[in-house]
Amino acid sequence: MLGSDLLALVITLVAALVWLRLNDFLAHRGIISSALSRKIIHIGTGPIFVLCWLLFTSAPSARFVAAIVPLGITLQFFMVGVGIIKDKAAVDAMARTGDRRELLRGPLYYGIVFVVLTVTFWLDSPVGIIALMVLCGGDGFGDVIGKRIASRALPWSPRKTWAGSLAVLVGGFVFSLLVLTVFIQFGVFDLTQGELVPRLLLISVVCAAVESLPVRDLDNLTVPLVAVALGLLLF
Repeated sequence: MLGSDLLALVITLVAALVWLRLNDFLAHRGIISSALSRKIIHIGTGPIFVLCWLLFTSAPSARFVAAIVPLGITLQFFMVGVGIIKDKAAVDAMARTGDRRELLRGPLYYGIVFVVLTVTFWLDSPVGIIALMVLCGGDGFGDVIGKRIASRALPWSPRKTWAGSLAVLVGGFVFSLLVLTVFIQFGVFDLTQGELVPRLLLISVVCAAVESLPVRDLDNLTVPLVAVALGLLLF
């Protein structure tokens, strides 16, 4: 089983690195902005990684082998952020202002959350997947849509808009529903759409409310934390 899981690890790592490096290249070349690249990475990395869980075996060690992928990428973020590794392409792709130290906040928190939720929940419960998909689809799309669709600012959070918060709600719900549907089809979870939809909708609404709060660089921690708390109550 370990051999199969190591092969799954290699496939997962290659898929994640291709996605990251593609966006690094586009941002470094100026084809897309660093802000957009950061969010595209944020949105796409999670679903790619989580769907690759289906490649792993049922061995108890599988979750730890899979967690090597986000752990390795997170360690890279950390070393780039503190200046141990010089990687201008990565900084251009993920730092809003071009300061490498930005990688020690949002991107680092993002990676840590992936490691913790992978090891903690894995395929034992849908809660980890829900939290990760709300983080990727919800928090990720909120910033992208909020900056591109004109709408009123939130009264309690002037930096955020109604369009952005609606995107958080819809993105988190759709990503969670689609990815969990795949796992249900593969027989991993025994859930019906009737059970899934209202619970995911409630989680997405509450997480959108949390994301709308006037805090900066902490969404990658607060949103999945709330999703986990609600998921444990509802599932």
